[in-house]
Amino acid sequence: MKNISVREIEEKDIVALCDYWFESDPEYMHSLGVDISLLPERKILADLILDQISKTPKETAGYVLIWEYNNQAIGHSNINSIFYGEFAFMHLHLWNAEKRKKGMGTALVKKSLPFYFENFKLEKLYCTPYALNPAPNKTLAKVGFKYLRQYLTTPGSINFEQEVKEWCMTREQFLKLNSD
Repeated sequence: MKNISVREIEEKDIVALCDYWFESDPEYMHSLGVDISLLPERKILADLILDQISKTPKETAGYVLIWEYNNQAIGHSNINSIFYGEFAFMHLHLWNAEKRKKGMGTALVKKSLPFYFENFKLEKLYCTPYALNPAPNKTLAKVGFKYLRQYLTTPGSINFEQEVKEWCMTREQFLKLNSD
């Protein structure tokens, strides 16, 4: 897909990323499995992201990539629960509703994978989207993630209890994907 790119987050991106979390429609956030009452204060989130920017892959608890279309930020992907050299959990967010359901997510995830596998020397990359949110589940299947299972959990500090679908891509699958 033309005109899309992925890059590491910069300090200038923090406002737009926070705007996504704090200005998105509450119903949309619920469709992602997010309980907006559990979001940290905006300044706390901004400070957390700023702190992550300054850390190396071996030191950081989180890592954010900015997704762009025509050199404009349109979303982000991030990993957390990082065990350097082993595994991490990926999250996917297209900020603008007009950019969703156009196939961009699949292309952007593919462009994000090298950052995760190479910078963090991962053997496995997991993603556990809300089971009732079809978009990321379809995207992960298209990219080549393997579906593992569905289960009930509270996946993160900003989520309500929910069914999630667990997907995984191994380093071997990633290398094969990039050699095709």
